[in-house]
Amino acid sequence: MIVGIPKEIKNNESRVGMTPAGVFELVKNNHTVYVQSGAGEGSGFFNKDYQQVGAVILDTIGQVYAMSQMIVKVKEPIAEEYDLIQEGQIVFTYFHFASSEALTKAMIKQKAICIAYETVEDEEGTLPLLTPMSEVAGRMAIQQGAKYLEKPVKGRGVLLGGVPGVAPGKVLVLGAGVVGIQAAKMAAGLGAHVTIMDINMKRLRYANDVMPPHVVTEFSNEFNIRKHIKTHDLIIGGVLLKGAKAPNLITRDMLKEMRPGTVIVDVAVDQGGCVETTRPTTHEDPIYIIDDVVHYSVANMPGAVPYTSTMALTNVTLPYALKLANLGWEEACKRDVSLNKGLNIVSGKVVYEEIIEAFGWEEALA
Repeated sequence: MIVGIPKEIKNNESRVGMTPAGVFELVKNNHTVYVQSGAGEGSGFFNKDYQQVGAVILDTIGQVYAMSQMIVKVKEPIAEEYDLIQEGQIVFTYFHFASSEALTKAMIKQKAICIAYETVEDEEGTLPLLTPMSEVAGRMAIQQGAKYLEKPVKGRGVLLGGVPGVAPGKVLVLGAGVVGIQAAKMAAGLGAHVTIMDINMKRLRYANDVMPPHVVTEFSNEFNIRKHIKTHDLIIGGVLLKGAKAPNLITRDMLKEMRPGTVIVDVAVDQGGCVETTRPTTHEDPIYIIDDVVHYSVANMPGAVPYTSTMALTNVTLPYALKLANLGWEEACKRDVSLNKGLNIVSGKVVYEEIIEAFGWEEALA
């Protein structure tokens, strides 16, 4: 198969779809790999690194799309890429269709085979291709939240870990999944007082078992959320519904109950956000303020640490990319139930039910 790795063109997205080590494995399996010139530079991988493992460097993104049967990338295609995608071409990437009707309709129109990293699901119900980026984003949420709590950027002026004689800051984590656990771990490591909430008692029991005593668990409901937002300095939105739009756990009216300078980091922004006032931002312009509450909702948070993120992503995507290249998408998805769940749009038809539900469509718009 001919595999193409284009340069990401989303704002401040420095990750790349595959490391040279991943390309080496594809070439070793007799596949042709085209890499757009400069695609890996942001992650610390250069043209010569790809050429040394057998890749062919192409000058433009148009050439990569035009000459490839499968595109392996990181983020969803943006408007400039829509028309580059060919009918029947496999596009293997993060899509998050439920948060963008425009993207969904564009991919239906192009009649591509859209396989979404975020809905590939293993036998245990976990999302193996989303997990490493959730781990990065969960840890970064505290790193960024701590920064935006500083007064010069309109935060409350709170040091999360406190100092002797001064109480530490308080962090509220909504969701005890991968993002939430990683965020709680980082916040606890800084010495903050952490409350982690979820509706899944299994997840809360797990958090209770693995976290230090200054991380407390509480069942998530509107009453408890309203109670805690009044006293917590940093709120992390880490709620995920597989392939579907995230629920609004914090509504616009709740902002008035928070103290001025409270910071919200909504990691669920890719799926529409779990805060009603969330809108996607970029690394270039990451925050906005509503009712004196600082919102950080960068849609590609792991893109700020591209070396770590690209390495972690290739670790998990490569086995699936190899199956797709070796067998073709139909046979690969037939043999691998996990990969089959990654199929979102096939030749102009939505085949993932949650996407249809997210937009209130009656059918798959075939």
